[in-house]
Amino acid sequence: MNAIRLIQAALVLVACTVSTSLLAQWQWVDKDGRKVFSDRPPPSDIPPKNILKQPAGRTTMPAAIAPIVADGADQPSAAASAPLAGASGPKGSGVDKALEDKKKKAAQAELAKKRAEEEQVTKAKIENCARAKQAKATYESGIRIARTNEKGEREVLDESARAAESKRIQAVIDSDCQ
Repeated sequence: MNAIRLIQAALVLVACTVSTSLLAQWQWVDKDGRKVFSDRPPPSDIPPKNILKQPAGRTTMPAAIAPIVADGADQPSAAASAPLAGASGPKGSGVDKALEDKKKKAAQAELAKKRAEEEQVTKAKIENCARAKQAKATYESGIRIARTNEKGEREVLDESARAAESKRIQAVIDSDCQ
């Protein structure tokens, strides 16, 4: 039983060693100063001094040949017919379109959320304003107003309590009715 486990451990170790050699081997600093990791060589606009790591046994390729190999066109006929200048070919900008789309959608969602919250606050202010105006009209009408105190007892407001409540309602009107 121990022999089988030993063999399994050896196979796992070999598999891990082989698989790590197949993983991304290139590392460079792009024009924005960010580190980039890839299994493909860097674009031709990256100077050799910015290449931090490359696969073992490989040397940096000349700038004119690097785009041809990076595109996968390694047949001699394609390399011979392709222009070596590379000025007419598209250059990789290093910007991920899907990531940009996700960021744009997230920003739009955040903006929509803010607008919905602002709309909800505005509706609440309009409702508070209407209630405050109605309450103020009631307090200014001169009719007797009763309310329930903390003990659950009913009490009629005197003039000082009516004036204090009227002042509080006016503050609500001033803040919400603009």
